[in-house]
Formats: sequence, C-alpha cells, structure tokens
Amino acid sequence: MDPSSSTTFSLQHALGLRASEAALVEPYQLKLLREHLRHAARTPFYKNIFKQIDFSPDGISSIRDLAGLPLTNREDIEQGHMFDTGETMPSVDIALTSGTTGEAVVVPYTMRDLERLAFNETIGFYGAGIRQGDRVLLVVTLDRCFIAGLAYYSGLVRLGATAIRSGPGQPARQWNLIQKLHPKAIVGVPSFLLRLAAWGEENGIKTRKCSIESLVTIGEPIRSPDYSLTPLGKQLEDAWGAKIYSSYGATEFETAFCECSASCGGHVHPDLMIVEIVDDDGELLPDGLPGEVIVTPLGVEGFPLVRFRTGDIARLDGTPCQCGWQTKRLGPLEGRLAQRLKYKGTTLYPEMIFHVLQEYANLAVYVEVRKAADLSDELTVVVGSDDQQITSQTVEERLQAHLRVRPKVVVKKQAEVLAFMGKDGGRKLKKFFDFRS
Repeated sequence: MDPSSSTTFSLQHALGLRASEAALVEPYQLKLLREHLRHAARTPFYKNIFKQIDFSPDGISSIRDLAGLPLTNREDIEQGHMFDTGETMPSVDIALTSGTTGEAVVVPYTMRDLERLAFNETIGFYGAGIRQGDRVLLVVTLDRCFIAGLAYYSGLVRLGATAIRSGPGQPARQWNLIQKLHPKAIVGVPSFLLRLAAWGEENGIKTRKCSIESLVTIGEPIRSPDYSLTPLGKQLEDAWGAKIYSSYGATEFETAFCECSASCGGHVHPDLMIVEIVDDDGELLPDGLPGEVIVTPLGVEGFPLVRFRTGDIARLDGTPCQCGWQTKRLGPLEGRLAQRLKYKGTTLYPEMIFHVLQEYANLAVYVEVRKAADLSDELTVVVGSDDQQITSQTVEERLQAHLRVRPKVVVKKQAEVLAFMGKDGGRKLKKFFDFRS
C-alpha cells in the first residue's frame, strides 16, 4: 500500500525523495509556504507582525527568505486566542499541550488538520516498517485532550493497519492483549515499555519470544547525538529483542518526525514541515551543528505557526540515508534551551544527566537548579531508589566519569521522589525544577 495515494496532501515525495527528484521539491514547497503564510496573515497575531515588518507572503521568492521573518516564541502562543482564525476555519477538535515548560496551550484542529495529522503518522509508521494488516498496540493516552494517541490511531487506520487502543499503564492488561491479539509493534513511552517487559519476565512470560518486532517510542529520547542507543534504549532493545524507532513531535506544530529503518534521525517531509536550526542569536546553522529547532508546519489551518521556537536542541542531517529517502533528518534531542546549565565552566543539559543515570535500573531522577553566588548554576541531582547499594557517592562518581563534573547528589526513597515529581498532576512526571528566578 502506498500511503501517499488518495490524499489531499498531494506531494508524492512525502514518502521520501530519490536523488533525481530532489530538484523538484523547492518549487512545490515554496508554493505551499506562500499559501501557509497567506493563511497565517489572517490571524490577528501574524497580521500585526507582518504589518510591522512590511512583509507580504506574495513577496517571498525563495525558501531561504523564510529566515528573514521573526521567530515565534512559546510565550506568544501562551497568550490564548491570538491565533484564532475565526468562523471561516471552524475547529472540530481541541487539544492541549502537556504544559511541561509552562501553561498548557489550547490548540484547535480543523477537519483538514486532522487529515494532515493522520497523513503525517501514516508516513512515519510506513517508514518504521508497519504495513497494511499489521496490528499495533497503542499504550498511550487517547483522551484528556492529548493529541499524540489520536494521531497514532488515525495514522494506523489510514495506513490500513489495525490499531489496538489499550491506553497506558496496567501491564497485566497489556500482556493479555499481546498474548491474545499478537500485535507486531507497540507505541509507548520507553520507561513504561521497559517496565512492561520486566513485568512479563517476572510473571513467566518470555518477552523476547512474543509477537512484538518493533517498538515506536515517544516522549523520552532513546538515542544519543551520534545515533547510538542511550542506556535506556539498549535496555529496551535487550528486553524485547525488537527494533526500536524513535518519534519526536509536539502538539503545537501538529507534526512528528519518526525514524526509518536506518535509525539515523526522523525524516523531515517537505510537504508538511520546514525545519531550521539556529544559534543563540537566531542565525541559521549549517547541517550537522546543534542548535534550537525552529519549525514552520505547512498546511495547518486551525493553529498556523511561522518559525516556531521549540526550545529543543538538535541538529539536521542532510547526508544520504541508507533507507533510500533523500529528505533531511532531524537528529535526537540533545536538551532544552530553557534548561541549559552552566556548572563549573561546563555547559550541561539535564538530559545528559538522565542519560548517564539510565544505566541504573528502577531509578527515579530529577534535577534542581539554583543560582550560585558567582552567577553560575548550582545543581542538585535527586535520586529515588530503594537499593542500598546506590549512594550519593557512587552516583556522583558515575556522573563525574561521564560528564567531567561532579554535581551534588541526594538519594531518597523512590516513592518520595516519584510523589514529588508528580505533585503538579500533569501528564508527565516533572524532571527539572528551576529555582533560579
């Protein structure tokens, strides 16, 4: 089955470009960008922005001209209904962001937005080896205004695969479904998938011998910048004996980037998204250098964004991909800009600490940061474990060996740490607490 057939999103290169076709992309993408900018100009926010800089969407002559437009900050979209496009674009679904780094944002979806969302996930699953007739277990949330679960479900249905909408948690129920329905793949958060594998082994199930051949992971990085698996990724691979595909996306930009069989970044499909990487001054960086991920999702109606600052740090890879697709790929996330730390002359991201400590099993971890007297950052790594062999000293030594600095480590009971991480009642456990202000 070719997922690009019978779609309102007609660029056939969505499944990846062959080298001979690459020259055909920019003219078509430029057309889509102009249409997107015209639509964005109807919103109060961008209408005002474009007026201030005397910009007309019809005046854009190259994709590179996009870099001359202002960046859109997360604070801009947290102001509420600033992107309301009026009754001409009625929404049929409302999603909320997770609110991990601020207040949850209301994101309206039109019917075409939902079709676009399904098309994006169809491409992602196709690249990850899912085909018509395959069964896929979804252990993600499909309610509470959470868009990811709906996106995965819609993409699988559009592909002709079978979605098993189990939802998160309850390992006994998940294993009952695996043994009864024999899904080929699972979509879920890595830490839960690891617990699910452990629960199976503890209850006499040979996890590596079950029907699962692929894991599509969301919400937590499982690869390092060089594409090697993190400790968590290695544990997952060992536990399931399955191929791992990492997927990255966000509710705000209504698009996700999923790895293909080559496992070297998520393909950026040119009819759905323009991705830029910028430095601290907002200047474009060449492929291969890390910087902030800037996205312009093409064709979105209900919540059009132009050069949205994700706050995530990653890099673009433009080298040929072994899978045969010739689109650029977005590499693994390396940190969040708002969480960048200066500690004893070294730049750190909390994600680097979490990666190191993934080598420990059943560890709950969060990071606290405060402003030190010399205006640098003062770090405390709080570890939750009931293992008597895990001490502050052993964890500090492990961090020092990998990061070349030795932040303070406090070890507490795991239940206490988990309760603190979840005290705000959000969808995700909070792992970073910033007390610098």
